[in-house]
Amino acid sequence: VINVLLPIFTCLHSFLNFVAVRLVNGRGRCEGRVEILYNDTWGTVCDDDWDIVDANVVCRQLSCGLALAVSGSAIFGQGTGPILLDNVDCKGTESGLSQCSSLGWGVHNCYHYEDVAVTCNEEGSVRLVNGPDACQGRVEIFYKGSWGTVCDDDWGIKDAIVVCHQVGCGPALAFTTNAFYGYGTGLILLDNVNCDGSESFLASCYSLGWAIHNCGHHEDAGVVCAGMTTNSSQDTSSIRVVNGNSSCQGRVEVFYNNAWGTVCDDDWDMFNAKVVCKQLGCGSAIEAKVLGYFGYGSGPILLDNVDCDGSEPFLSDCFHLGWGQHNCGHHEDAGVICGGAVRLVNGRHRCEGRVELYLEKQWGTVCDDAWDLKDARVVCRQMGCGNATAAQEEAYFGRGTGIILLDNLKCRGNETYLQQCSHIRWDVHNCDHSEDAGVTCALS
Repeated sequence: VINVLLPIFTCLHSFLNFVAVRLVNGRGRCEGRVEILYNDTWGTVCDDDWDIVDANVVCRQLSCGLALAVSGSAIFGQGTGPILLDNVDCKGTESGLSQCSSLGWGVHNCYHYEDVAVTCNEEGSVRLVNGPDACQGRVEIFYKGSWGTVCDDDWGIKDAIVVCHQVGCGPALAFTTNAFYGYGTGLILLDNVNCDGSESFLASCYSLGWAIHNCGHHEDAGVVCAGMTTNSSQDTSSIRVVNGNSSCQGRVEVFYNNAWGTVCDDDWDMFNAKVVCKQLGCGSAIEAKVLGYFGYGSGPILLDNVDCDGSEPFLSDCFHLGWGQHNCGHHEDAGVICGGAVRLVNGRHRCEGRVELYLEKQWGTVCDDAWDLKDARVVCRQMGCGNATAAQEEAYFGRGTGIILLDNLKCRGNETYLQQCSHIRWDVHNCDHSEDAGVTCALS
């Protein structure tokens, strides 16, 4: 009977969202007997087929780093109540234990003396915060009972490679600086990180030492990883735009089964573009491009007849024909033009501060030449804030760092995005950071 039911349970199991797990009777929350919650009841897991790969999934789900040891119930005591899982077989990439293959909920041939336990290594654990999925975001690391951030001094792609490997998210696609994913709180735990890319843990890389830094949270580092492959019915694949003149416009490409591929323009519209721009962190969509507008891609055509309603967090959540199913050529590759990310820095609240724009994987400032209330009005609208109350000049909110992206902006005031206003060419200016522009908007 079990042999008949096993494929059915395995298939159904992959569609379940992962549920709560805890470790019981250990010295802390990162070691103990494994217990899982199902139907409002905590139960144990049998040790048949249990191994370090399964234990690593538990440790990751609990944000406890990697598994150091797998043991039976003798160390942490036998559980009581139901035995909920048996013959658990994880691939190692799952986000939660309930996503792994098993005989099914409550199906087992075990006793509580076979309850499994794990010991995780919490110190040096890494997580990604504030991104659109679990494989991109602000880098945070655990040390002495607290999560803290990493300063972006010397931060580069080799450091991102190590982070992506540690969190099980595949290759690194990009690194981010200047708090691209928002300001963290608490301690800044690492600075001047310098990995060679082969390390297994970020904490193994050179740095100034724990909590030694000369940074503020405006320098918090982040990463973009290719993404993990799971057994989920939906694949929250990574996405990028290429061949445009910024990181917020170009040919749309998605990552699936370890390869980048394009999207066919059949049914391509502004609702689809809206989802792409949101997933990229590039604000609202300005245009949905078709017929290879940003050049012909190469490799597989991965999605066709995409039909989003605009509310989806990921393009792969929208209706489509299925991965790799299409009747297209690369002359039909879809593209987008997004509004581009904008932020306000060093103000008293989110609706005031120095104006910064994101272009070519870095944040830059705006020069105050010709800066006025019409320009400020566009920024406030783009930020989702209220009316502009002041257009600030001469680095009123402090001097920025990095490139100066725009100069001689002349908005009419009714534009949706600052980039739609008249301006001289990107990165062409006669300014320094003493002229950084700022705005004060009414809180919406």
